[in-house]
Amino acid sequence: MKELSEYDESAILVVEDDSNMRLALSKSLGGQGYPVVLAHDGYEALECLEKQPAWLVIADVNMPGKGGIEMLREIRAGGNPVPVVLMTAYSTVETAVEALKLGAADYLQKPFPFQKLESMISRIRHETCESDKAAPPHEKKDPTVRFLTCNERVRQILKMLEAVAPSNATVLIQGESGTGKEVLARYVHSISPRANRPFVAVNCAALPEGLLESELFGFEKGAFTGALARRCGKFELAHQGTLLLDEIGDMSMGLQAKLLRVLQEREVDRLGSRQPISIDIRVLVTTNRHLKLEVQAGNFREDLYYRLSVLPVTLPPLRERPEDIILLAEYLAEQSFKRNQRPGSGITPEALACLKSRPWRGNVRELENAIERAVLLADRGPLRIEHFAFDADASQVTLSVEPTGSIWEMERDLILRTLERHEGNRTHSAKELGISIRTMRNKLREYRQLGIHV
Repeated sequence: MKELSEYDESAILVVEDDSNMRLALSKSLGGQGYPVVLAHDGYEALECLEKQPAWLVIADVNMPGKGGIEMLREIRAGGNPVPVVLMTAYSTVETAVEALKLGAADYLQKPFPFQKLESMISRIRHETCESDKAAPPHEKKDPTVRFLTCNERVRQILKMLEAVAPSNATVLIQGESGTGKEVLARYVHSISPRANRPFVAVNCAALPEGLLESELFGFEKGAFTGALARRCGKFELAHQGTLLLDEIGDMSMGLQAKLLRVLQEREVDRLGSRQPISIDIRVLVTTNRHLKLEVQAGNFREDLYYRLSVLPVTLPPLRERPEDIILLAEYLAEQSFKRNQRPGSGITPEALACLKSRPWRGNVRELENAIERAVLLADRGPLRIEHFAFDADASQVTLSVEPTGSIWEMERDLILRTLERHEGNRTHSAKELGISIRTMRNKLREYRQLGIHV
């Protein structure tokens, strides 16, 4: 049985005293991608619900101790609206009427085909979703998801996204690594009608093509060597919610074609399956590449680009919104002091001025790492300049360069000079610059596409 501490709201609670039936339901529901928690009787089920709520309960009527009817009566007496489906092999009209009066979502007579239960679950999910959509918008927002900024350009982006959040329009979020693209995607989800439904993120750059395909689309048992059981893909897990495709520019051309079909048809084919599965999802996409240049270079499908860029936005790098550096630094410091249980708080004005003068090539991610290190080095707050002293040399090297030309040209020249100093070694150059080797490769690919010799 799953431990109570692992229980989560997306789970289905199965209450059944027959071990064979309990195991069969667990395997069948688990094979459809539903997290399942098992209880032997009504007493154990009520204990589970006290620990953490489920979104659906499937329970037998006749069980030793506390049966399904008694359990349902106590659930409703406690004000819990969770949908409950009751099962019994000894169905009577009186029992069915009593169950429905108590607010059971439905009633199943054993034995029943699993397809009937699956159809019932789909209907209940749909009804729950429609009920959520009818709730006031402020009840659906997740207050923990915020996008902090005082930059006017970013504020305009937020205003536009808030206007389109209620729709199903695909949003393409572009920007350098570390600018907060995924945070922005989560914010869009949190203010949409799908806020109470799943948010599923997939990093397209982190997985090889074969593994990414099975992660996205799922597979049937026996579809390939090692496929020992059916597995739902990310598209199915995000049903009625939001799917974030992170770093879409790294997806192979073959998978791009399959993704285009999913977006057009709104259905997916598990690997090894002949039956398509309908999905209802909102797709958000992020990339640190210039997708138009990738299209021109033949690395990205033009038809997919236009399908994804219904609403394109570009997050400016942190160096182009210096007013956000102080806002984010103070917020990140406060969070880090609490997380690391360090005394004190805040950052001195001198340290803030130092932070604001830096170029932050790694953007918010680099700033967050710098704050975290400073908090760990400080005996107590506030953070002072010396707590950031380990970055002093890099800061002096960067600031000693006389700023000429555009920021993009300065960045290009700095990368090329660093590569020259390390005799073309990308790993050492990336380490000195404070960027990932993947970002280094992406930058060099961009320069080559523009005809710059590297």
